[in-house]
Amino acid sequence: MTRETNWLKWAVRLQALAQAGLAYSKDVYDIERFEEIRQIAAEMLVEPSGLPLAQVEALFCNESGYQTPKLDTRAAIIEGQKILLVQENDGLWSLPGGWCDVDQSTMENTVKEVREEAGLDVEVVRLVAVLDKMKSNPSRSAHHVTKVFYLCRSLGGQFQANSETLTSAYFSLGDLPTLSLGKNTVEQIALCFEAYQAEHWETRFE
Repeated sequence: MTRETNWLKWAVRLQALAQAGLAYSKDVYDIERFEEIRQIAAEMLVEPSGLPLAQVEALFCNESGYQTPKLDTRAAIIEGQKILLVQENDGLWSLPGGWCDVDQSTMENTVKEVREEAGLDVEVVRLVAVLDKMKSNPSRSAHHVTKVFYLCRSLGGQFQANSETLTSAYFSLGDLPTLSLGKNTVEQIALCFEAYQAEHWETRFE
């Protein structure tokens, strides 16, 4: 583990402890201490992230209650040995998906995200994997993220211009475009192909 990774891990842990303390403490002095710890955790991220303190605070210290991992859902839609990817506004490519909304199950959220980002109606046919972003993706996050990958079948539709994605296209595993590695890796896409080709599949998890 690199020094930068350790630094992020420590800051995330301090923030989580402070957030829990703020949620459950009644003593005014304890609350002040936990607020100070949370502020220190945010300041720890300013230098390695290069972001201004106000932006770090907005991203990192904007929640209340006991902190839990965030859920990210991704859809694998494979046709003719090619998988559907969407190109995002930064030019990078990913499986359709995103943060799970609070009123959606992971499966419902996957269907919704595909409709919004790729213009397709899909049905979920298989749970491919439940992965820890910290272990599986090189791009780090200030939040702990659990990534859920579903194999889906297209029921029809076509890409529509939207605010999140520029276009969509199908790619073979050996000819993938430049990926958004925080959202999916070559290994994760290969895992989706394995699940698609398997007669019986055991969900991978971490």
